Amino acid sequence: MMKYFFNLFLVMILFSAQGQELKIMSYNIKLDYPKEGENSWTNRKPFLVNQLKYNEPDVIGVQEAMPNQMKDMDSLLVDYSYLGVGRDDGKNQGEYSALFYKTDKFKVIKSGTFWLSETPEKVSMGWDAVCNRICTYALFKDKVSGNLFWTFNTHFDHVGKVARKNSATLIIEKIQALNTENYPVVLTGDFNMEPTHDSIKHIKSALKDSKEIAKLTFGPHGTFNGFYFNEPVIRRIDFVFVSAEVMVSKYAVLSDNWDLHYPSDHLPILILLEL
Repeated sequence: MMKYFFNLFLVMILFSAQGQELKIMSYNIKLDYPKEGENSWTNRKPFLVNQLKYNEPDVIGVQEAMPNQMKDMDSLLVDYSYLGVGRDDGKNQGEYSALFYKTDKFKVIKSGTFWLSETPEKVSMGWDAVCNRICTYALFKDKVSGNLFWTFNTHFDHVGKVARKNSATLIIEKIQALNTENYPVVLTGDFNMEPTHDSIKHIKSALKDSKEIAKLTFGPHGTFNGFYFNEPVIRRIDFVFVSAEVMVSKYAVLSDNWDLHYPSDHLPILILLEL
């Protein structure tokens, strides 16, 4: 009996020494428009939800999710709950930049949403943006290991040049202000900028691009497909950034489709990381 417990103890030590693996996804699911046609949410929803169920990410940062889409995903992803608010009223109006997470694995220690603007604590449109833009965040605690990590999820403006620049600065400042204990950090989102943009470079001054440090990368270079199935996916505007202590073993852009149709006009990013 003593030998059994000793061996079990060694296994536990080995597991803890190897670190903890997590699957993180970033996914712009395309807002519910057009209401009809081949690219409508009604047609895309079954495949997209099954795609999520098949890959089983631990945490999913979704962008462009309208209230009805949030309701659908919340009811169909039975192993998950979500954090986030609508960007237009701080409740249930407008797009969400929400975080879905596995309820059996994680406890939420702290969470919130701030606006990418001069007044981040209230509903507002920032600088030269044409839409309200937000960032939703959470401090998760793994129920088994006790590990804590932050996840931030956002969607930058697609027009405002000043807004994109200042949003990058604001998010890094917010991460530094909230993460006083220096826990691992993951930042997911649709940044509406390509890797060479100065604001992406600013984010990379504080965090690492998961694609650049991954031991294995897979899939197309780009993430925005525009529903154009017969054209190469070149534009890379979606990212997953991680703090320095996070190891990324795998990075993939998933180009799953059915009958020559994509489930969104963006391809999701799925990474396997080690805390």
